[in-house]
Amino acid sequence: MQIAITGGGGFLASMLVRRLLDQGVAGRAVTRIVAIDLAPCPVADPRVQSIVSDICDADALARAIAPDTDAIVHLAAVVSGQAEADFDLGMRVNVDATRLLLERARALGTRPRVVFTSSVAAFGGPLPERVADDTRALPQSSYGVQKVIGELLVGDYTRKGYIDGITVRVPTISVRPGAPNKAASSFASGIIREPLAGIEAVCPVSTEMRMWLQSPDRAIDNLVHALGLDGELLGCDRTVNLPGLSVSVGAMIQALREAAGQEAAARIRYERDPAIERIVASWPNDFTAERALKLGFVADRDYLSIVRAHMARSGLAAQAIGTPRQ
Repeated sequence: MQIAITGGGGFLASMLVRRLLDQGVAGRAVTRIVAIDLAPCPVADPRVQSIVSDICDADALARAIAPDTDAIVHLAAVVSGQAEADFDLGMRVNVDATRLLLERARALGTRPRVVFTSSVAAFGGPLPERVADDTRALPQSSYGVQKVIGELLVGDYTRKGYIDGITVRVPTISVRPGAPNKAASSFASGIIREPLAGIEAVCPVSTEMRMWLQSPDRAIDNLVHALGLDGELLGCDRTVNLPGLSVSVGAMIQALREAAGQEAAARIRYERDPAIERIVASWPNDFTAERALKLGFVADRDYLSIVRAHMARSGLAAQAIGTPRQ
């Protein structure tokens, strides 16, 4: 099985690449992965080819999505805060490049599986307490609008028989390793990751704000599941709200405190940022996700487990399982 992955230089893509090489998809071995991004894929394996390019380059995209490509995972995007600040860049990468990718998939003539990653930013405006599978998408940011455009395109290219597509609306990923990015939700990782590394972090929103979260590990579980899911089970509705956890920022900080002690939690400084707060507050913070669960997608157990998993991955396992420091 050959798979193309956009955004292939990112942390989530590298986790996905390793999982696919180790476990395959629905019983099929993955023999080749082509990763395209502005940075090379960090996974050193002869089965992995990196193409360092802007995904808006049609020629580079055609090289990444070769004629024998079985599936495509579209992770590349201009993230929320950046898309809001730079409308033209967001449209070029999040809309125009997505259309280029779908046209390339269409040109293959083999109806490849396309997994498009969307976001909870697809929703906004007046919302129910818990977003249901039939809640109308009404994005209140440029990023959300751009993602919904991609969702509709994936659905229509599937209806036309050009691809076998599925869109997964991914909860905010926490805890992301590495450096902060320009996403409005970047703090949801930063307020855990930085204090654990001995660095001060800034919390730009109220601790009462709730967010819909998912760990990197569950995100990878769900992306692999999406790659292998029988398209017939989706019917004409190719967009799925992934399951997650509804967690307040205060509860996230409490989980940090429980896992690593007050010393870590004390490294968080509170400075409200109205721009970030406005964007994040427009997103829903709880979902029923009934359809996703029936389709076999999975959620995390609790946020404390997510913090401890990040600590273990970062070499801090002893603190995670021991007595919290006072």
